[in-house]
Amino acid sequence: MKITKLSFRAGIIVIALALAGCGHKLVAHNGDTTVAVYPDRASFEHLKSMQSQGGPSGLLGGVGASMVTRKVDDGAPIKILSSDDEGCEIEVLDGASKGLRGYVSKDSVD
Repeated sequence: MKITKLSFRAGIIVIALALAGCGHKLVAHNGDTTVAVYPDRASFEHLKSMQSQGGPSGLLGGVGASMVTRKVDDGAPIKILSSDDEGCEIEVLDGASKGLRGYVSKDSVD
């Protein structure tokens, strides 16, 4: 009887911890309704550096970003696979982009 109660309580704790880890979502900014998800961190850094240069490089960076990123709806639930100072590698858990893995900026994650 004691083992059954202990197993039940341990199961409840495991379930609570699993649910607590899945509470992140994507956040769009500046009136956008979608968030750009880059294929990887290298693509993110390369395109952001091109956009910050301005001029023709900035224009190419903007066009490149629209070609290599996937747009995911604001508020989509995600799982954070890893994170660093600039962003997070994520997996989309639900919605039209379910299963998509990629990299987003740190301010796009709540």
